[in-house]
Amino acid sequence: MTAVAYELAQVNIARLKAPLDSPLLNDFVDALDPVNAVADAAPGFVWRLQSESGNATDVPVLGDAWLIVNLSSWQNIDALTAFMYQGRHRELLARRREWFERPAEAVTALWWVPAGHRPSVAEAEERLLHLRAHGPTPYAFTLRTTFPAGPAEPHGGPAAEPEPGVTVG
Repeated sequence: MTAVAYELAQVNIARLKAPLDSPLLNDFVDALDPVNAVADAAPGFVWRLQSESGNATDVPVLGDAWLIVNLSSWQNIDALTAFMYQGRHRELLARRREWFERPAEAVTALWWVPAGHRPSVAEAEERLLHLRAHGPTPYAFTLRTTFPAGPAEPHGGPAAEPEPGVTVG
């Protein structure tokens, strides 16, 4: 039997403070293409959701017209975090409160997918809602509480043990 290789899928959503074409969001919108280009060229980047616009700002998520979605896959957690916390993306991350409402619940979920699988928005919504309902599990987890690559089924029971050295909370 051949081992299945896995990639890390990630979804994050944000609720806009204003319409995308408003002056409040000019800096964010102007940075989308350059930041996406950096992501596309980042070591360990695999894929990202995009519509004909070249980004995913017009892709509906969770039935809320004010939410935007980012959905991508990476070779591993280290590749994702290296991109997130460096360069242009880090600069935008620091300014997120200017453009997006402060979330009251989880807006980011991670999970492992078989290599080559491209997660759908519906799949991403399911994982995010599972994380909100059950906390980090192998089915949907966070950067703070990660799990080893492999298959995972949804469940409402206690979360499996995270990888050694990973803090919970």
